[in-house]
Amino acid sequence: MTTPESTPTTHHASDGSADPANVSLSGYVIDRLYGPDQVETTSPGNPGDVNNRIGEPGEYPYTRGVHSGMYRTRGWTMRQFAGFGSADDTNARFKYLLENAKGTNTGLSTAFDLPTLMGRDSDDGLSLGEVGRCGVAIDTIEDMHRLYADIPIDEVTVSQTINGPACVIWAMYIAMAEQRGIDPARLGGTLQNDILKEFHSQNEFIYPPEASVKLVVDTIEHATQHLPRWNSISISGYHIREAGSNATQELAFTLRDGMEYVEAAVKRGLDVDTFAPRLSFFFNSHNEFFEEICKLRAARRIWATAMKDRYGAKNDRSLLMRTHVQTAGCSLTEQQPLNNIVRVAYQAMAGVLGGCQSLHTDSMDETLGLPTETSVRVALRTQQILNEETGVTRTVDPLGGSWYVEALTDRMQEDADAIINEIDGMGGVVAGIHKGYFRRSIAEASYRFGQEMEAGDRVIVGVNAFTEGNEDHQVDILQIPHEVETTQCDRLADFKKRRDDDGTKAALDAIRAAAKNDDNLMPTLIAASHANCTLGEMVQAMADVYGRYLSGPEW
Repeated sequence: MTTPESTPTTHHASDGSADPANVSLSGYVIDRLYGPDQVETTSPGNPGDVNNRIGEPGEYPYTRGVHSGMYRTRGWTMRQFAGFGSADDTNARFKYLLENAKGTNTGLSTAFDLPTLMGRDSDDGLSLGEVGRCGVAIDTIEDMHRLYADIPIDEVTVSQTINGPACVIWAMYIAMAEQRGIDPARLGGTLQNDILKEFHSQNEFIYPPEASVKLVVDTIEHATQHLPRWNSISISGYHIREAGSNATQELAFTLRDGMEYVEAAVKRGLDVDTFAPRLSFFFNSHNEFFEEICKLRAARRIWATAMKDRYGAKNDRSLLMRTHVQTAGCSLTEQQPLNNIVRVAYQAMAGVLGGCQSLHTDSMDETLGLPTETSVRVALRTQQILNEETGVTRTVDPLGGSWYVEALTDRMQEDADAIINEIDGMGGVVAGIHKGYFRRSIAEASYRFGQEMEAGDRVIVGVNAFTEGNEDHQVDILQIPHEVETTQCDRLADFKKRRDDDGTKAALDAIRAAAKNDDNLMPTLIAASHANCTLGEMVQAMADVYGRYLSGPEW
């Protein structure tokens, strides 16, 4: 049984040995050789012979992929992450990515700066020194217009990495599209919007967990009714892994978070089959090659089983776990940064062999600063080489049936199911947040990894081994000038001078009234975006009703 103190269970080899060289990142002892004896004919939660458990691609339980043809018939989306400085700076980077991605299936993914992520305007005293530093600064609907200027947003899918104020940023995006004469029903993309993992890992939350989940359900409901092509949430294990969890914790925590959202939406009165097909997921791809592949295969099986048996979904599309994958930023090293190109390539291949639907490849210089254009191009070319030159797309699930892969998939599912059952036993995810369960579990896993690295049991090339050349300065670093912040604040001040203050006040009052009445906030947020309310003003209007959650660090 998996416990918070021992997550996940360490499974010893048949001869009882557990030398460090044979232990995976999640603590699994890997046998010298695998054969049919290691692939059990039945497994907990999936009774039946091994063929039924593995299944066919595009068929329940989707172990081998969500589509029958996978990359033979539809490629993965090459979704590169971009965002820095002003909206104009990021717009130029978007156009650069689109130009370099000609002929490939490409989507844009937007990174926001820390003030935006925390729902603060650029002129807020707490934003000082952070505007445009780690992403793009967005305060107003005019910023949103500049961010996507001359980009056909009804033709290119757009992902927005935003959580605490996700409903506000999405409202601004929808209002911007309406002002451009684009029907929101034609918009395609993904809102990250996974607030539960913020309480587990990133701490970029604003409101208490209960109110935060309510706002997520508001976006799910609005998308179901008005934006049929939009994924209203990307349930994210990526940040859980970046915070120090192992792969099995990432797998279990992410899927249980997803179940929490399903339960909240059903409680709202939504039929599961009306919204579940547009739920999406986001996983990390780390260095343990086969473990990452098996994690994605197990995830599809666990999710399909839960949707069918736990929530009674009838639509086959409700059972599909469609996922984005990003290579592991936490695995990249400041030392010998060119080595990161190799790490990213292997991690990207693991994501593809695991069956992802979209992929982001990190740039080699991200531990030093924001990516330069050169490093971004190399990251994109990594995906293009993987797609065009390696041949991995020629057959579906090329590793399926491997005794090692199937045994490890089964083992990861078994341990993830145990963790999910444990969370159920404590009353669900929100209850676990209040008990500190998730942070404690992640901290313990991170500590174990650190001990292994310091002892030399876990080799990190260029860090604790093969350090020759560490003194070389090998890459350029992108610098964000201070003028970005001053210009952004000047624009914001001018914006406020030009707007109708009475209309703005009325729109903010409408947000507060809707929050007090427990109404869906999306219509009032879209109206407030049209009325030229700022991000910070809309976030504060909701905070006036919900309060701010202060159990984590306040900045």
